[in-house]
Amino acid sequence: MTDKNFDLVQFITIEPDHDGQRIDNFLRTLLKGVPKSLIYRILRKGEVRVNKKRVKPEYKLCGGDEIRVPPIRVSESNAAPSTKLDKVANLESHIIYEDDVLLVVSKPSGMAVHGGSGLSFGVIEALRALRPQAKFLELVHRLDRDTSGCLLIAKKRSALKHLHEQLRNKTVDKRYHALVEGQWPKHRFKVKAPLRKNTLQSGERMVSVSLDGKESETRYRILQQFKECTLVEACPITGRTHQIRVHCLHAEHPIAGDTKYTPEAFNQHMQQYGLNRLFLHAYELLYIHPVTEKKMRHTASLDKVLSRTIANLEKANADL
Repeated sequence: MTDKNFDLVQFITIEPDHDGQRIDNFLRTLLKGVPKSLIYRILRKGEVRVNKKRVKPEYKLCGGDEIRVPPIRVSESNAAPSTKLDKVANLESHIIYEDDVLLVVSKPSGMAVHGGSGLSFGVIEALRALRPQAKFLELVHRLDRDTSGCLLIAKKRSALKHLHEQLRNKTVDKRYHALVEGQWPKHRFKVKAPLRKNTLQSGERMVSVSLDGKESETRYRILQQFKECTLVEACPITGRTHQIRVHCLHAEHPIAGDTKYTPEAFNQHMQQYGLNRLFLHAYELLYIHPVTEKKMRHTASLDKVLSRTIANLEKANADL
């Protein structure tokens, strides 16, 4: 429904899965591409009706409610991306698990999880284009644009709520592979340092360790050591923006290929091993299935660039 223009009045009956959802959030999901300001305007003016009555944005829907949505024109620039685009079509081959309520994709590096900030589309918009019959597709969590690996998407609102509760309770286990500068200390198993987000004048987001920041913790394990760098497993206990990247920097072992937080000299040096991107990969994801309550485990293999980098480092170490 989200990839067409609403030229006529729409009457929508709320399914039980949306029971308890605020109407403004429901409309924002339904009317992809429509500015938030317009959604709140049609609510404020009473053009949206629930059971023939005006409602406020915070109204919580009930299963069986009938919603009247007025005619709305979605701009062409916000239309769903074409499934003929290589980036969109290739995403189908990156899906590593799918059932009735969720989907796991191995996100490629360089692809944002959603559109915005000059990007016409991201993973979630591409998946909606590939699954036009899906009534609901929402990100459960996020990955930085340059980070690759396991990304979880909910296909039902009930699944999204269940998985968000698991994230809040810290029962979702996310494990990353990161290649860091130098020799990671064998006795260092975690970094606890509060993080604060800063937005530069250019609009770029940077994160720093700060006493007035939010409590943050990442746990580490050495996977493989090389002469000039170390491959580590990083498990974020909290989920702050750029957390693993800034915690590695704070530990004085920045991540190879990180153009925000790593010295340019080290990044240039790593290019001789074939590394031309951030070496941070969401390798493994463990959680409880929201319907079956079974323990789920998904792994995403390293892409060609990361695999080649490790192979080249191993060869260089063997030649010593």
